[in-house]
Amino acid sequence: MLTITQAQIDLWLALLWWPFLRVLGFMLADPFYSSRSISMQVRVPLCLLLTVLISPLLPAPPAFAVVSPQGVLIAVNQLVIGLAIGFAVRLVFTTVEMAGNIAGLQMGMGFAMFYDPQTSANTPVVGQLFSLLNILVFLALGGHLVMLKVLVESFGQVPIVADPLGAAGFRLLAEQGGMIFRMGVLLALPVIGSLLITNLAIGVMTRAAPQLNVFAVGFPLMLAIGVATVSIMLPFLPPHIESLIAGLVERVAQMAGLFAGQPAAR
Repeated sequence: MLTITQAQIDLWLALLWWPFLRVLGFMLADPFYSSRSISMQVRVPLCLLLTVLISPLLPAPPAFAVVSPQGVLIAVNQLVIGLAIGFAVRLVFTTVEMAGNIAGLQMGMGFAMFYDPQTSANTPVVGQLFSLLNILVFLALGGHLVMLKVLVESFGQVPIVADPLGAAGFRLLAEQGGMIFRMGVLLALPVIGSLLITNLAIGVMTRAAPQLNVFAVGFPLMLAIGVATVSIMLPFLPPHIESLIAGLVERVAQMAGLFAGQPAAR
């Protein structure tokens, strides 16, 4: 007669439940997998499938019951780790979108808003253009598969234990938020520079001819030069997006090491 003990049930649950929470947290925060085009009916089975595939590769889970104080702490840790990895990916997407927003504001197209179904918010048209370009480059480079690989490797860097996560990992993630503004301005720098020169030229024209209508001449000129600059700079954006994704993999590995309590690399 086949008998199943409570310890065996706890072990089977631990083998799947804790890794599942890390994968689920990643799916909830990652901008690609959390897209509204991927329904929850698809996302949850995908998380289960990934968990079943990677669970044989993981070391033995801690000898704690799933429903216990230590088990709850482990569950929260796994969910937070997955959310942190997905949020790190979202920072890259937001950086490129920020560059588009800055370019659109400089061109005078801040009023041109477009409904983004992924975020359920109105987004400037130029920012939406940059966001779509970022997604296409991300998929063309296999970024969605690279991030799944990084997620699987994180189980080796941050094993499933009942220890609290290192605070240095959260600090590194918060510091990466500055990348949104720094890299966003750098990516939009061609538009900013060209429109700054245009503004200076319009200022000289108005001083030379005070009767010139600045609004009638300046706005179409700014818009035309801005669109021309964006069309010229778009082919040069994919290499920069590729470098952002490559740096993302390194930052996630460093963040995972800090979560595990490893010293920060100098």
